[in-house]
Amino acid sequence: RVQLVESGGGSVQAGESLQLSCTISGDADTSAMAWFRQAPGKEREALVAIYSRTGSKYDRDFLHDRFTISYDSSKNLVILHMNDLKPEDTAMYFCAARGRMEYFGTQWRMETIWSYWGQGTQVTVSS
Repeated sequence: RVQLVESGGGSVQAGESLQLSCTISGDADTSAMAWFRQAPGKEREALVAIYSRTGSKYDRDFLHDRFTISYDSSKNLVILHMNDLKPEDTAMYFCAARGRMEYFGTQWRMETIWSYWGQGTQVTVSS
């Protein structure tokens, strides 16, 4: 059984930075990890991902490099680094993981490919 637990959410002012952590436990293959978010009334959207077998990282163009992902294999910990936060970044943030797959780079944005999800952590950005 795989368990993902997010932490680090909170309330910040616009322009500040915040770091979210996701601790992954369990015996299943979790070669790929990602962060998603869901704002009230909106669909959940993919933000960044990492494929630990190759070290490849992926992000969305609309983030303009404000968000990055890192992975500490010694702790099985995946981190979302968020800079220059804006009020529109207010959302529930989710960590996701799955085992190895082909063509990960072209499919990671699809919510349906992810096998494991955390419960989410709230981020609120005020202007």
